[in-house]
Amino acid sequence: MPLTFLTADRGTDARAADADDIALPFDDHDQWRRPYRPGPWRVGAAALLLLLASFVMIAAMIIAAAGAMSGAGVCLALGLVIIALSLRMLRAGVWVSRHGLRRVGFFGTSTLAWSRVTRVQTVQRPVRWLGLPRTVQGQALQLVRAGRDEPVELITDHNADFLSRETAFERAADTVEAWASEYGQTH
Repeated sequence: MPLTFLTADRGTDARAADADDIALPFDDHDQWRRPYRPGPWRVGAAALLLLLASFVMIAAMIIAAAGAMSGAGVCLALGLVIIALSLRMLRAGVWVSRHGLRRVGFFGTSTLAWSRVTRVQTVQRPVRWLGLPRTVQGQALQLVRAGRDEPVELITDHNADFLSRETAFERAADTVEAWASEYGQTH
């Protein structure tokens, strides 16, 4: 059985190697999209959360069959919260469109119009390993906003999307830089 969602990324790899390929391969630039696939660490953590949610939902069904509806309601609510958390974890990352750049985090989302972006660049610096306090030497894609000197870190090569995937990080960083040069003040 062909897994088309896996082969689509290989097609992107083949196109990225082509020198004549455009940097912004999407037809509809008004739609928000992530310029990379979620990494295995992020997908694995979300899968574990969904597995936990299924056990909690089964427990809610068993508790409801036993007649304790208040306990079943609590388990059902907990299962729905776990599902929402796993979906939020999968949605986290950098999203781009013609309108700007959107950083979706676990607890919040911020959108910045391309007109307010001064520079997007990849730099070598200490980065956090999987978002934990431990830092390692790595690369980070940074954004500099108009009127501010302090850069904002968008993605790193050691976060949940790019750990042990250097070429995927480079491709994603190049794609975000291409969107910035196309629609931002950098051109």
